[in-house]
Amino acid sequence: MDSQGGPYLNKGALCSTLGGARICQLAMGCAVIAMVTHSAGYSGSQGIFCMAAWCCCFAVSAAIFFLDATRLYSCLRVSWDNLTVTWAACATLMYVTASVVYPLFFVRSECPYEGCEVRDFRIAVTVCSILGTLAYGAEVALCRARPGHIVVGYMATVPGLLKVVQAFVACVIFGALANGSQFSRYAATIYCVVVYASCFALTALVVMMTVCKRTKTVRCMPFDRFVVVCTFLEVLLYLSASVVWPVFCFDSKYGSPWRPSSCPQGKCPWDSKVVVAVFSCVNFGLYLTDLLYSQRIRFVSSRVPTNSRV
Repeated sequence: MDSQGGPYLNKGALCSTLGGARICQLAMGCAVIAMVTHSAGYSGSQGIFCMAAWCCCFAVSAAIFFLDATRLYSCLRVSWDNLTVTWAACATLMYVTASVVYPLFFVRSECPYEGCEVRDFRIAVTVCSILGTLAYGAEVALCRARPGHIVVGYMATVPGLLKVVQAFVACVIFGALANGSQFSRYAATIYCVVVYASCFALTALVVMMTVCKRTKTVRCMPFDRFVVVCTFLEVLLYLSASVVWPVFCFDSKYGSPWRPSSCPQGKCPWDSKVVVAVFSCVNFGLYLTDLLYSQRIRFVSSRVPTNSRV
């Protein structure tokens, strides 16, 4: 027992609904990694990405569960509530992506030359990955701020969660840009890349300031207003990029409106340009939604006093 007579372990982290969701995350992550390394296997950049996503999620989730159960998170100079919901949202997106990519590239209806056992293991990996996605999504739903409640963490609000999705979509755009998109051919497409990088940096800055409890470092205005100003700027920048990129990639004067027949599958610059164009519009919609929601919330950066919690 500690000096206040409380238990060493945090019973809420072990016996609550949230604790159950985190245990499911660890169980599904362990099952996926074990089956992939045992028999399901992986190869190529797609398989490496899936395996890296599963291993990263398992390692970080295990650390979060341990720190929460032992109360050692109090030794960290971070906003624990903001950190955990941010990671849960990020892990949900990573698991969703892996749950789509792995069966798309590795699961076939017929038995491969390795035998039906390998196919069955790969199907089981996909099922466990989907269950892991649901477990991480459940944590996000449990931690999300609800109307009528005092909001103690910005990342638990809809705009905060949208920040995670925006950063994830930006990473997808960067991946497409790096896959032979030929963005350096025109100054206009280089401008679009600068827009994507600048908006990603602003979004990451807001998330880091929130998680690291540095919201008061903005002295010229309240932090919630600073977030709205950044979001408004990002909306304008993404609006311009969503118009400029398709014009300089698919207009017949600068590029091709149709996919070239000689373009190799999987390494076609035209495909990468389409991915960038689509996800530019997606991120523009996310930033616009973020801006609209940001007008409706107020949050406090300090923690609610212990005696006010149930």
